[in-house]
Amino acid sequence: MTLLRTTSANSTEAKCRQRQHWTSLLAWLVLCTLSGFVSASDTTEPDPSLISKLKLAAADAQSFDNHYDAQVWLTAKDFHLAKLIKNADQRLELLSLIHSEARRADLAPEIVLALIEVESGFNSYAVSSAGAQGIMQVMPFWKTQIGRPQDNLINTQTNLRYGCTILKHYLDLEQGRLAEALARYNGSYGQTWHAERVLDAWAERWR
Repeated sequence: MTLLRTTSANSTEAKCRQRQHWTSLLAWLVLCTLSGFVSASDTTEPDPSLISKLKLAAADAQSFDNHYDAQVWLTAKDFHLAKLIKNADQRLELLSLIHSEARRADLAPEIVLALIEVESGFNSYAVSSAGAQGIMQVMPFWKTQIGRPQDNLINTQTNLRYGCTILKHYLDLEQGRLAEALARYNGSYGQTWHAERVLDAWAERWR
């Protein structure tokens, strides 16, 4: 009985320490993110409205294991995405969508973020010279292949659903070899330049 109580107490204490860790990390990330890593002489204050939006987005992020994970992830990724998308609401909505669709396809959301940066620069309206469309640069022929010609690939969620599903298919085909899967996704199989760009973006900004 004493052993059970000790184990239970240790488990509770560990959970408390973990929660304190996430809370402290979140506070640090929010400060760094919203101040833009300003110098000590800068008087910029964190924007309370953005902090509130981050909390709301995290609370509504069903693909996360818990709200602490959601807040930490959204805050960290928002810092880098802010350089490309100025509107905070749009950033948080997009990050939540990317995380949800990546997890749905059993992909690392961070890899999907890096792929999107390279493919479209987070531009949902991007169209390549080859005809690839949207944020993940999906080729329109996929719509016909699955019998859904009416799908709009400019719609961000639709495009993410296609793109993540396609990448997961290639990752399975390559038995987990990410570089080869990325090359297949881009149509550059046998070459390394595309995978290198994606992995560089992941290492520098999104991991």
